[in-house]
Amino acid sequence: MFENLSERLERSFKILKGQGKITEINVAETLKDVRKALLDADVNYKIAKTFTDTVKEKALGMNVLTAIKPNELMVKIVRDELALLMGGTSVDINTKGSPAVILMSGLQGSGKTTFSGKLAKMLKSKKGKNPLLAACDVYRPAAIEQLKVLGEQIGVPVYSEIENKNPIQIAQNAIAFAKKNGHDLLIIDTAGRLAIDEQMMNEIAAIKQAIQPQEILFVVDSMTGQDAVNTAKEFNDRLDFTGVVLTKLDGDTRGGAALSIRSVVDKPIKFVGTGEKMEAIDQFHPERMADRILGMGDIVSLVEKAQEQYDEEEARRVAKKIAKNQFDFNDFMGQIQQIKKMGNLKDLAAMIPGMGKAMKDVDIKDDAFKGIEAMIQSMTPAERENPQLLNGTRKMRIANGSGTSIQEVNKLIKQFDGIRKMMRMVQRNGNKFPKLK
Repeated sequence: MFENLSERLERSFKILKGQGKITEINVAETLKDVRKALLDADVNYKIAKTFTDTVKEKALGMNVLTAIKPNELMVKIVRDELALLMGGTSVDINTKGSPAVILMSGLQGSGKTTFSGKLAKMLKSKKGKNPLLAACDVYRPAAIEQLKVLGEQIGVPVYSEIENKNPIQIAQNAIAFAKKNGHDLLIIDTAGRLAIDEQMMNEIAAIKQAIQPQEILFVVDSMTGQDAVNTAKEFNDRLDFTGVVLTKLDGDTRGGAALSIRSVVDKPIKFVGTGEKMEAIDQFHPERMADRILGMGDIVSLVEKAQEQYDEEEARRVAKKIAKNQFDFNDFMGQIQQIKKMGNLKDLAAMIPGMGKAMKDVDIKDDAFKGIEAMIQSMTPAERENPQLLNGTRKMRIANGSGTSIQEVNKLIKQFDGIRKMMRMVQRNGNKFPKLK
């Protein structure tokens, strides 16, 4: 995400490195590069020009700050302006109502149905909601089936009327069903089209008029670039939606939609989809996204993801075992499962300041733990609880059972011993990591 833009911006700032002060000449040269970087990222030309003009005005007005290096000052100004361009601050979703109704809109293939499931799961786990999903795409039976599969996966019921071809009636009936059955949140998945057409726009406008939802979210595939912005404008003119959802931000996207869409439709980006898994949804934070674009990482989001998976009772149990030197392979496997729930490993690593660039050419697959899990699963219950039992014969059996080599099994045991020692040392030091010599 934004890798090319990050690299181009970093190269632009190098023009100012070593310069004694900011001047109109070196600022113009730097911002010419910045503007090219934004255009290459598929940002609207007018927006890119306005952006660089604003940065130039602020940079030249701040050259009195001699204590700050010119390139550092420029990074700060660009960072602040990028955050403003994307909305400045995050905007929460409105879930007030009995039920609160969220209407999903967008083109076919934008990821509406999948995102509906993700949003239901997120609001159920984070806000304690009791959601209901409604299938109002009456043109694609596969969409109804997909929503049912997702609903079953996340433990959320789906309201559908297979024979009814009137999406307005279905939406109204879904609201009545939600009220009757104690659902305080209703997410309505609507039909999309391969292109904007009058019938579709009239239909979703009529649904809006009939149900008066608290939120209308426009779901857009960020990989469609500038076309996504144009489509958003068309939808907003007809629906006056309340927020934008950017999907597929984990793909090979240039990011122009994220940077342009807020300025064009003047509506906040509320969520981003960052993968196929149902947990791959994040609230959009403009400041954090600006930090990530400029290679500063996003440690706050990383900590939040960790906290979501943090189980206090489990942590206390593991801590007691570490204190008694009883941390075993079962506990190790549990820690791996928690890390996996946090999301894509490469994206997580990129949130650490300074790691974004380092991770660019590193291929971390989602199944990076697959070999380790296979080896642990090939152990007997007694071996997992008592790693000291692992002699040569047992290691060979584990290697054969997991499709790995004896060297890989030895490496796992060595790593496990190192982790166990480190954990004990940290605990003895009052949860402070030991100083490296």
